[in-house]
Amino acid sequence: MSIAIVKYNAGNVFSVQCALQRIGVEAVITDDAEALRCADKVVFPGVGEASTAMNYLREHRLDEVIKSLTQPVLGICIGLQLLCRSSEEGGAQCMGIFDADIRRFDNAACPELKIPHMGWNTIDVTRDNGLITEAQREAWVYYVHSYYAPVCRDTIATTHYITPFSAALHRDNFYATQFHPEKSGDVGETILKQFIEL
Repeated sequence: MSIAIVKYNAGNVFSVQCALQRIGVEAVITDDAEALRCADKVVFPGVGEASTAMNYLREHRLDEVIKSLTQPVLGICIGLQLLCRSSEEGGAQCMGIFDADIRRFDNAACPELKIPHMGWNTIDVTRDNGLITEAQREAWVYYVHSYYAPVCRDTIATTHYITPFSAALHRDNFYATQFHPEKSGDVGETILKQFIEL
């Protein structure tokens, strides 16, 4: 099985490669369109700023490649956000796979809750899917983000921090998590394995 990790203007891609290695899966980091199209699975991870990342993807036509993929694709953190319609971060127009517009957390009513949302929180599974199962209900996962996808028709798991938001999304062959499975211990490794087995 071939696994490709999208190489673009974002951080944290190497930690995903290392996490996959820990579960016995070798993955190549690439921005080659043909390599991405031919892979059995594609992971689209990263941390960064939405408008800058989208500009890079468009300049290299990687947005078109990602949208054209038919195999299972897993977005992680900013990968999830860029697969949505738009983001308040830099006014970015994103790829529109998921039915959501990314918003910035507003803690005006609860200033004791800091932004970014950073650390461990639980997930609630809202829709049966292959990526996250009932076994992960109330599991603890790791977050680092200031922006979030509201709960929408593509939501398959939620978390509450300031407001309920989409912890994970699914539509067709596209899956995504706002949390970092590569930093979420045994639970994260299990979710990565479940993605590989899709």
